This record gives sequence, structure tokens and C-alpha cells, in this order.
Amino acid sequence: MLGITSGLRRRLLFMLIVPLLLLALLNAWFDYRSAGSQAAKQDQQLLALVPLLADSVIAQGPRAGDPPVLLLAPTLEEFLNEGRDDAAYAIVDPDGKVVHGAAWLAALPPTTAEPQFNSEEHSGATWRIVRQRQQTVAGEVVVTLADGSDPRQQWARSVLLKVLLPNLVLIAAAAFAVSWAVKRALKPLLQLREAVERRSPRDLDAIDADASPEEVRPLVQSLNRLFSLVNAQAESQRRFIADAAHQLRTPLAGLQAQVEAWAQAADTAASASQDGAASLRAAQVNQLRRATRRTSQLANQLLALSRADATMRAQPMQPVQLKAICENLLETHLDAATAKRIDLGLDARPADVMGHEWLLRELLGNLVDNAVRYTPEGGTVTIRCGWRAGRPFLEVEDDGPGVAPEELPRILQRFYRVQGTPGEGSGLGLAIAQEIAHVHQSRLELRPAAGGRGLRVTLRLPA
Repeated sequence: MLGITSGLRRRLLFMLIVPLLLLALLNAWFDYRSAGSQAAKQDQQLLALVPLLADSVIAQGPRAGDPPVLLLAPTLEEFLNEGRDDAAYAIVDPDGKVVHGAAWLAALPPTTAEPQFNSEEHSGATWRIVRQRQQTVAGEVVVTLADGSDPRQQWARSVLLKVLLPNLVLIAAAAFAVSWAVKRALKPLLQLREAVERRSPRDLDAIDADASPEEVRPLVQSLNRLFSLVNAQAESQRRFIADAAHQLRTPLAGLQAQVEAWAQAADTAASASQDGAASLRAAQVNQLRRATRRTSQLANQLLALSRADATMRAQPMQPVQLKAICENLLETHLDAATAKRIDLGLDARPADVMGHEWLLRELLGNLVDNAVRYTPEGGTVTIRCGWRAGRPFLEVEDDGPGVAPEELPRILQRFYRVQGTPGEGSGLGLAIAQEIAHVHQSRLELRPAAGGRGLRVTLRLPA
């Protein structure tokens, strides 16, 4: 669920948030341009008041050194005294001394007669100040006007509340809305994905396209076509393997019978004669016998593998008695174990499961055959079944050479044999057993036997 929704959420959030951010920046730019336009208008208003402030100087001081007499024009008095605390003025003599107005506006006079605008910080506010040399009845002075209501400063203070905060709230609401909408809108798609994930790798049946959303229906139909092609190819391969293995069984059985008879005759001749040529012929015939046995076993295993796959698809499970299977396999492999002086034991307790009896017999037969084949002479092989931890199980344990821990996952692969393994084999026995375990919704568990020597293979079946 996270894999689908997180990707779409990220894309939708990106596609929504980026335009919102761009709109917020564009809005801020327009606000700034508007504030700049107002600031320019304010500069013109301040400049228009400068001559009025110069004309307000109506006479020199009564005595030398006294400040000039000042009578503010009504317009200027309205600008300064309408209850505002963000307006100030100053009359400065050519030496930079304030003779009227706010002392903090003292500054060096402008070098030219042109008005000089600048912004200064005072009392925590930014003031827009204009200074200009003016001729008055009291001589040349520097007229200074200051306005603390700079629109650009107001814009800087209000941009958070007017632009950023509303857009952040909108972005947060958009993120929540997109998350909720994606979750609701993609619910059928998520159900489709979960239905596909619950399938086994061999379940290639078509998906119900009508139950899928209209936008996803072409994808479902394409998947169904792919499933059909893969299913047809897999079925063709299974038929070929089954037909080939089945057709090979009869000629291989005849060939093996002929080679067995020939090998017995060659062994008898070599025993009765001390001729080296007879011994060489017997060795060659025995080598051919081993190859024939290996080929016959491979054909039988390929046929079993194909039948296991077909059984999983076609036949329903039936009640199976595990103890009966173990007893039957003990009798089947007892002669081979006795020939190698292997103690083949049985620890079987009653346990009934739902499954395919002949497949479980094939699984257990492969496990016992492997154990007897690779356990050295004088060893021990034990077949077990019963209940363990609330689940029925089948188990084969031997005290043979075992398998290195790094090789354990690989020996379940088809045609894989551990390097240096003695004896004959095609590497299919455990792979077939694992396939049969999958048919029964389980898997083989491989671990060292008791004492750390040998191998224990366990199949835990569903209760």
C-alpha cells in the first residue's frame, strides 16, 4: 500500500504545492511592487512639503544666535500633528546643528541643492527622510522631513500574515486533502495489488477486469494476456518434460535390465578368471551400469516433478496417514540400508493431514534415498513423523557428513550438487521434495543433526 500511495502522494503534493508556492511568490512580488509604488508617491508628497517647511521660517531670531521664528503652514501642521507619532521635521543650519525640530535628524547638509532621500533606523522603525537646502528669510538652511510610515516597511511586517501564513495553511490543507483523496481513490487499485500479491507464483488465472477501476482496466487486461502467454508456455514445458520422461522410462528400463545382466556376467567372469582383460571389461561394464542407473533415476525424477506440478493444479487434497507412509518407506529402503550396514530406524507416531499421499511418499522417499546414499557405512538414518508444536511433521535425520551452512540454501536448487559429494545423483531429489512441500503450503527446513553432525530435514505441514 505504501509503495503505490507514497509515490502518487509525492507527485500530487509536488504538483499542487509548487504552483501554490509560485503563486505566493508572485503575490508577494505584486505586493512589493505596490508598496514600492506607494513609497514613490510618499517620496513625492514629502518633497512637496519641503518648500512649505522652508516658507514656514518667517523671520530671524530676536537676538543673534536665537533660532529663527517658525510658523508652520496649515498643510504641514496637519502632516505633523494629526495624532501621528511617525512624522518628524527639523531645520538644520549649514553647520549641521538642529535649530528647530527633532534633534535625531541632525546630519551633514547635502552637498548640492538637489533633494536627498534616504532611509534610517530610529526607535525600532525605519524612517523615510528627505533633506534639501532651501533659501529662507533667515538665510540658507537644510529642511528635513521624516515619515515613519514607509509602505515598504509595512509590507515587510505584513508579508507573513498576508502572504506566507495563508499559503502555508492552504498547503497543509492541500496535503491533507491529497492524502485522503489518494487513499480513497486508490482503494480499488490497492485491493487489486493485494489480490495479486496473495497469489502463488503458479497461479496464473485471469484477473476479473470488470472489478477493476476503469482507468486500470487496460493494465489488468494486459496482465491477463501476459498470464495467458506465460501459462501456455509453462504448460507446454511441463507437457514436454512429462512426455519425454514417460517415453524414456520404457527404453531405459530395458537398457538397465540388459546392462545389469551384462554386469553380473562380467563380474562372474572376472571372479572366475585371473585375466586382467576380464577385470577391465567388468570395470567398464560397471561404469556403464552406474550411468544407466543415473539416467533412469533422472527420468523418474523429472516425471515426478512434472506430476507434482500437475497434481497441485488438478487434484484436491485427501486425508493422509503419515505413519503408514513412513512404515512403507522403511520397508522400501531397508535392503539398500542393510547393504551399507546403515541402521535405518523409525520413530513414527500417528498423524493425519490433508494432502496428496503419493506426493508425500515421493517426498519422503527422496529424503530417505539421499540420506542412505550419502551416509557412510555403519551410519544411522532415522525416519520420524508425528506432532510437534501443534503441527504434524515428517523428518529424516542422518549422521553423515552433513552440509556446510553456506551450502544449505543452494542444495534445494535443481541440479545443484555440493562440490566433492561422493556417489551418484542428479541434484533433483531435494528440489522435487521442495516442490512437493510448496504444494502442501510448506517448505523444507534444513539444519545440522543432533550433535552437530549429519543433516536433519523437516517438513512441517499445516494442522
